[in-house]
Amino acid sequence: MPKLKKSVDKLYFSIGEVAQKVGVAPSQIRFWEKEFDNIKPKKNASGVRFFTDKDVEQVQLVYHLVKERGMTLKGARQKIKDSRGAEDPTYQVVHRLKQIRAMLIEVRDELE
Repeated sequence: MPKLKKSVDKLYFSIGEVAQKVGVAPSQIRFWEKEFDNIKPKKNASGVRFFTDKDVEQVQLVYHLVKERGMTLKGARQKIKDSRGAEDPTYQVVHRLKQIRAMLIEVRDELE
Protein backbone atom coordinates (compact mmCIF):
# COMPACT_ATOMS: atom_id res chain seq x y z
CA MET A 1 0.00 0.00 0.00
CA PRO A 2 1.45 3.39 -0.93
CA LYS A 3 2.31 5.66 1.95
CA LEU A 4 0.74 9.06 2.29
CA LYS A 5 3.32 11.64 1.41
CA LYS A 6 3.41 15.26 2.43
CA SER A 7 1.84 17.51 -0.13
CA VAL A 8 4.98 19.61 -0.48
CA ASP A 9 8.41 19.37 1.09
CA LYS A 10 8.47 23.03 2.04
CA LEU A 11 9.01 24.68 5.38
CA TYR A 12 6.89 27.75 4.67
CA PHE A 13 3.85 28.43 2.54
CA SER A 14 2.50 31.71 1.19
CA ILE A 15 -0.99 32.87 2.05
CA GLY A 16 -2.06 32.05 -1.52
CA GLU A 17 -0.84 28.47 -1.20
CA VAL A 18 -2.62 28.06 2.13
CA ALA A 19 -5.81 29.55 0.70
CA GLN A 20 -5.67 27.10 -2.19
CA LYS A 21 -5.08 24.12 0.15
CA VAL A 22 -7.96 25.07 2.41
CA GLY A 23 -10.30 26.28 -0.32
CA VAL A 24 -10.94 29.85 0.82
CA ALA A 25 -9.82 33.30 -0.30
CA PRO A 26 -6.62 34.80 1.16
CA SER A 27 -8.74 37.59 2.68
CA GLN A 28 -10.62 34.96 4.68
CA ILE A 29 -7.36 33.68 6.14
CA ARG A 30 -6.26 37.22 7.03
CA PHE A 31 -9.61 37.73 8.77
CA TRP A 32 -9.30 34.45 10.71
CA GLU A 33 -5.75 35.42 11.69
CA LYS A 34 -7.20 38.47 13.46
CA GLU A 35 -10.05 36.51 15.05
CA PHE A 36 -8.21 33.38 16.25
CA ASP A 37 -5.16 33.33 18.52
CA ASN A 38 -4.05 29.92 17.23
CA ILE A 39 -3.22 31.25 13.74
CA LYS A 40 0.10 33.08 13.98
CA PRO A 41 2.14 32.96 10.77
CA LYS A 42 5.59 34.44 10.72
CA LYS A 43 5.90 37.80 8.97
CA ASN A 44 8.93 39.42 7.39
CA ALA A 45 9.75 43.13 7.61
CA SER A 46 7.40 43.85 4.69
CA GLY A 47 4.52 42.04 6.39
CA VAL A 48 4.50 39.04 4.03
CA ARG A 49 3.10 36.02 5.86
CA PHE A 50 4.90 32.67 5.96
CA PHE A 51 2.82 29.72 7.19
CA THR A 52 4.34 26.55 8.66
CA ASP A 53 2.66 23.12 8.49
CA LYS A 54 1.33 23.75 12.00
CA ASP A 55 -0.17 27.07 10.89
CA VAL A 56 -1.83 25.36 7.93
CA GLU A 57 -3.30 22.74 10.29
CA GLN A 58 -4.70 25.51 12.49
CA VAL A 59 -6.30 27.21 9.47
CA GLN A 60 -7.79 23.85 8.44
CA LEU A 61 -9.15 23.37 11.97
CA VAL A 62 -10.83 26.79 11.88
CA TYR A 63 -12.23 25.99 8.42
CA HIS A 64 -13.60 22.68 9.73
CA LEU A 65 -15.27 24.29 12.74
CA VAL A 66 -16.68 27.34 10.95
CA LYS A 67 -17.47 26.13 7.45
CA GLU A 68 -18.06 22.39 7.81
CA ARG A 69 -19.60 22.23 11.29
CA GLY A 70 -21.32 25.61 11.00
CA MET A 71 -20.06 27.06 14.28
CA THR A 72 -20.04 30.77 14.93
CA LEU A 73 -16.66 32.50 15.28
CA LYS A 74 -17.27 32.86 19.01
CA GLY A 75 -18.20 29.18 19.32
CA ALA A 76 -15.18 28.08 17.29
CA ARG A 77 -12.87 30.24 19.44
CA GLN A 78 -14.32 28.67 22.58
CA LYS A 79 -14.01 25.14 21.16
CA ILE A 80 -10.34 25.72 20.31
CA LYS A 81 -9.70 27.27 23.73
CA ASP A 82 -11.40 24.34 25.52
CA SER A 83 -9.48 21.72 23.57
CA ARG A 84 -5.99 23.32 23.68
CA GLY A 85 -4.30 20.06 24.66
CA ALA A 86 -6.36 17.72 22.50
CA GLU A 87 -7.55 18.15 18.95
CA ASP A 88 -11.16 17.57 17.99
CA PRO A 89 -11.49 13.82 17.19
CA THR A 90 -14.08 14.53 14.48
CA TYR A 91 -11.67 16.91 12.78
CA GLN A 92 -8.91 14.30 12.94
CA VAL A 93 -11.12 11.67 11.30
CA VAL A 94 -12.36 14.02 8.57
CA HIS A 95 -8.83 15.27 7.89
CA ARG A 96 -7.45 11.72 7.64
CA LEU A 97 -10.29 10.62 5.34
CA LYS A 98 -9.60 13.57 3.04
CA GLN A 99 -5.92 12.57 2.89
CA ILE A 100 -6.87 8.98 2.03
CA ARG A 101 -9.29 10.16 -0.64
CA ALA A 102 -6.63 12.35 -2.23
CA MET A 103 -4.20 9.43 -2.22
CA LEU A 104 -6.77 7.11 -3.84
CA ILE A 105 -7.55 9.67 -6.53
CA GLU A 106 -3.82 10.00 -7.22
CA VAL A 107 -3.45 6.20 -7.50
CA ARG A 108 -6.51 6.01 -9.80
CA ASP A 109 -5.09 8.73 -12.05
CA GLU A 110 -1.73 6.94 -12.25
CA LEU A 111 -3.45 3.69 -13.26
CA GLU A 112 -5.43 5.33 -16.08
